[in-house]
Amino acid sequence: MKKKAKVVVLKTRPETVLKDYVRLMEMADFQQYLPKERVTILKDNISWHFPYLSANTTPWQLEGVILGLQRHGYDKITCVQNNTVVTDPFKGEKLNKYVPIFQKYHIPTLFNFREEDMRWIEYQPKAEMLALDQIFKEGIRIPDYFIGKNILHLPTMKCHIYTTTTGAMKNAFGGLLNSKRHYTHSVIHETLVDLLAIQQEIHTGIFAVMDGTVAGNGPGPRTMLPIEKDFILASNDQVAIDAVAAKMMGFDPYRELKYIQLAHDRGLGVGKIEDIEILGEDIEKESWGFTVGDNLASKVGDFLWFGPLKRIQDIFFKTPLVNIFIFGSFFYHDYIWWPDKGKKRMAKLRKESKWAQLFDQYEG
Repeated sequence: MKKKAKVVVLKTRPETVLKDYVRLMEMADFQQYLPKERVTILKDNISWHFPYLSANTTPWQLEGVILGLQRHGYDKITCVQNNTVVTDPFKGEKLNKYVPIFQKYHIPTLFNFREEDMRWIEYQPKAEMLALDQIFKEGIRIPDYFIGKNILHLPTMKCHIYTTTTGAMKNAFGGLLNSKRHYTHSVIHETLVDLLAIQQEIHTGIFAVMDGTVAGNGPGPRTMLPIEKDFILASNDQVAIDAVAAKMMGFDPYRELKYIQLAHDRGLGVGKIEDIEILGEDIEKESWGFTVGDNLASKVGDFLWFGPLKRIQDIFFKTPLVNIFIFGSFFYHDYIWWPDKGKKRMAKLRKESKWAQLFDQYEG
């Protein structure tokens, strides 16, 4: 019989959010899962460099977690950033107000794409892979810096065009895979399960703290509708925290989300709600009716990765032709969707949401 996982869910508000994050971590017994003598890597989530609530780790989430760690004597803390083909991490950590927090608490920031920070080495997983060994036949490569250290993921509650929801498990995608990770999109669910198996082999501890103060409904991880929800979550079980978040958003995690079902069935975590002990708030009636929907980028991706052209996708994504799609996605998100919809939605949120108002006032 699979052991019950534990996920802590709390309601919060701007006036108490930092204290609430510390309490959340303590209720989830984070010290049991993150050995204090090891370096703890903070892996924030910058899905978009623009300051768009629900898309990215919030500054209060980042600061609250640092406070929780330091309160309990964790003095070996770093943050590792990654780039994507459409997101600038330097711009992202600045616009999302992380830099003053790193400076205030003396947290060094490393970048997995800079040779002076870390090297990419070939890694042979002990676990049987579902997809990565077939995608990267020349060898699976990961950053050497990650090996032998704790990892603390900082995702947000949001939908995703390819995985329905995205959270703790998807947060490993950018950190552990290099810029060719788009090769895996047609087998994205299997990839997330493979990455979790690798994490459990290389890390000395794994923990996740998820922000749902503003959650993202719609075609994420960028072009969503931010909705104020006031929740924060924490767990050492990456499958369970994603399952609880998915349940709250209105999905049946085990039956509807392939990556959760696969991870559960392979014993990498608990994906069935009935097998998860949920502490803190009563979330029985939390089912928000979120839906993913489509945007222009997702329609193109569906056609190429999952549609009629799937058999010849290597022609598009493993040749210089990929640069056309990279530029198209970048241009669409940054120069069409953001000025036309994103800015307007954030302006509306600033008038209506206490969290958007906190973001504007935030200095770390």
